[in-house]
Amino acid sequence: MTLSPHLVTTLAPLPVLVPMLAAAATLVLGRRPRAQRVITLTALIAVLVVSALLLLLADRDGTTAIQVGGWDSPIGITLVVDRLSAMMLVVSSIVLLAVMAYAVGQGIRDGSEDQPVSIFLPTYLALTAGVSNAFLAGDLFNLYVGFEVLLAASFVLLTLGASAERVRAGVSYVMVSMVSSLIFLAGIAFAYAATGTLNLADMATRLDGIPSGTRTAIFGVLLVAFGIKAAVFPLSTWLPDSYPTAPAPVTAVFAGLLTKVGVYAIIRAHTLLFPEGELDNVLMVCGLLTMLVGILGAIAQSDIKRLLSFTLVSHIGYMVFGIALSTQSGLSGAIYYVAHHILVQTTLFLVVGLIERQAGSSSLRRLGGLAAASPVLAIVFLVPALNLGGIPPFSGFIGKVALLQAGSADAGVLAWILVGGGTLTSLLTLYVVARVWTKAFWRARADAPEGDLADVSPSALIDESEADIAFDDRADVGRIPAMMLIPTVALVGVGLAMTVFAGQIISISDRAAADLQDRSIYITAVLGDQSGTEAKEAPR
Repeated sequence: MTLSPHLVTTLAPLPVLVPMLAAAATLVLGRRPRAQRVITLTALIAVLVVSALLLLLADRDGTTAIQVGGWDSPIGITLVVDRLSAMMLVVSSIVLLAVMAYAVGQGIRDGSEDQPVSIFLPTYLALTAGVSNAFLAGDLFNLYVGFEVLLAASFVLLTLGASAERVRAGVSYVMVSMVSSLIFLAGIAFAYAATGTLNLADMATRLDGIPSGTRTAIFGVLLVAFGIKAAVFPLSTWLPDSYPTAPAPVTAVFAGLLTKVGVYAIIRAHTLLFPEGELDNVLMVCGLLTMLVGILGAIAQSDIKRLLSFTLVSHIGYMVFGIALSTQSGLSGAIYYVAHHILVQTTLFLVVGLIERQAGSSSLRRLGGLAAASPVLAIVFLVPALNLGGIPPFSGFIGKVALLQAGSADAGVLAWILVGGGTLTSLLTLYVVARVWTKAFWRARADAPEGDLADVSPSALIDESEADIAFDDRADVGRIPAMMLIPTVALVGVGLAMTVFAGQIISISDRAAADLQDRSIYITAVLGDQSGTEAKEAPR
């Protein structure tokens, strides 16, 4: 079957439109939770199918721009589908669908037990729309709108259950996000004042006529805004205190996906708007510190959720490293590593939810004997943990090797320092996950310092009827609902597929990186024949 090249024009708005319409429908059906779940899962499956088609079309036909509402660029709202945005849509759609299936299995509650689920599903769908909008945005303000949709939805999800700890973490998260949003707005204002446009392609051409000092200042402001959202050191201190307090599905989707939206924004701004690389050395230093500070923080943790939150911060440094190299191989490695990390980090946080369901705790001081109690749970943890640690032949090893090779090809001293820092971080990551394995799975529970405080069942019982158990109800300790286990295993399988099909996926990331390096492809797709004259019209 041959796909029409014009099909992308029809499909491009759907990853945003479908979840928003589904969110409205689920909000109306707040008293019918079964109908809500059906609509939500159907919408997320549809988004995944559409995203896969967009990736096929983008990889075959190249970059396509869609003008929403009939207004021509650069005035109207532009959605841009290229290999990078389509690849991010596919990976995020897989994660969002798997986490939702897991959440249905865990049994979502937003209040007392007699209150139906009326908020979680619409908010989750709004989050999906915000993520998709951020990946497709062709102008700075629409990117800002995507971030704000994420902020509003994530605050609701983060405070689900309204416990004091969650509200406190949610307030901290919102305050940091508001600061980031204000800085982003300031960056938008500065960019508009300098160029007279917010369309990314149009701005790219006009920035060429702007003094280099002004360009660097604008890029610096945008980097701070995006760096907060991506949790790049020293702007990452908020993350370990915010994510671990949320329910397991919420923590998983936040940790796996939301920081990568910030990384995506850095990639887009660096390659399209500011390709000269004035701040590459700053990015390299930030990448190195992000790696080392994050992994050293993980070593000091005794709670698995906080430990994984610090490893999340640490591995953002690899992506920043690839971006800062400003080479095709560096960008390709960064894109592949982003996709890998979204899948693996989400899987590990879902596994932590299974550990809490099995053992009643995520503290290493209370855990032990899980390998004997649940061999399936042990395997489901071990595979993504080894993947995160970069053990060959997993995708984590492939991604790190690609980045380290790109760094070693650079003649700069900083690049070689980051190669060493990346290697050390990988070894320390392996130490961290091995520590979790030996303490939580391998040793006897009686040897844990607080093992008597953890309620561990002698065996894991797979029980589909547990789907209606509330988040904080520990009466079901020792039972893992099948609908929680199946999506987790499925994500483990997708992570392994990134290894099996690494050649094909890296080929796509190579072509995506080549597109990013040649920004005329993006500019021509959006502006057409206008692109050749816009630089002359930039205000001075």
